[in-house]
Amino acid sequence: MTLGSGDVVIALDVGGTGMKCALVSPSGTVRHAERHPTLARRGPEAVTATILDIAAGLAARARADGLRPVAAGVAVPGVVDEESGTAVWSSNIGFRDVPLRDLVAKRLGLPAALGHDVRVGGLAEARLGAGRDQRHVLFIAIGTGIAAAPVVDGRTFAGAHGAAGEVGHIIVRPGGPPCGCGARGCLESISSASAVGRRYAELSGEEEVTAYDVATRAATGDELANRVWTEAIDALADGLLTAQALYDAGIVVLGGGLAEAGEALLSPLRTALADRITFHRVPRIVRAALGDTAGSLGAALLALDSLENPT
Repeated sequence: MTLGSGDVVIALDVGGTGMKCALVSPSGTVRHAERHPTLARRGPEAVTATILDIAAGLAARARADGLRPVAAGVAVPGVVDEESGTAVWSSNIGFRDVPLRDLVAKRLGLPAALGHDVRVGGLAEARLGAGRDQRHVLFIAIGTGIAAAPVVDGRTFAGAHGAAGEVGHIIVRPGGPPCGCGARGCLESISSASAVGRRYAELSGEEEVTAYDVATRAATGDELANRVWTEAIDALADGLLTAQALYDAGIVVLGGGLAEAGEALLSPLRTALADRITFHRVPRIVRAALGDTAGSLGAALLALDSLENPT
């Protein structure tokens, strides 16, 4: 399909708390953006209905503004079968085998695509953000959990079972803290933003401490905060060493809540990884450039790709 200046794709990035939605031109320009609560407690059927209503509303908005919606892309968390367009499972939203791509396509009468939230974030960072013009990009989102998206020549890879990039479940501290996956000592159980805040709270007796609080206190000389922060960075460097052995990335782009610490995270992490590397090449390690818009931009890219490679 030949796209014109008035064409847009509908993009939705669905999270456990909120949805970031946009109308995006083929050049990547956001023509309109809006946000909505997910209200996941209502159950997966209600969330699905909301997704369809919002997508339809965006299509109507586009037409009212003289634009032509040509496709839709939706990103969701959890286990996603991108080939069949199915949201297989999501603990945050409660999806179980929801054929979301086909539901969106039927509601809108447009081609649609469904993707995993971290993979579409990596896609956007690789094509439009911090990894732009790089062939081998590893995007790592460090938030409540840790997950990665390997991107090669602007394409992400889900793996045989949709689980490629689960670097958060590399065991870096055997017998360490319990992880939600059932194992102990996973990277996610030590270096995720939630784990950093939880660890400091356990040691200090405080409640509701965030990773940002820990990073800030470490920078001001708080010994306990520095200990927790250093433990997290050391574990992250060990996990990244394994990831680099597997993916041989030219650039590692860090996103998510922990990356908000900026150089307080990046500088010691670069040093720690360089100290561990033997024959592998040390990748560039940078902070993500697109912030929380990466998911909706990545969903838009999926939609555009679906026009080139129809299902």
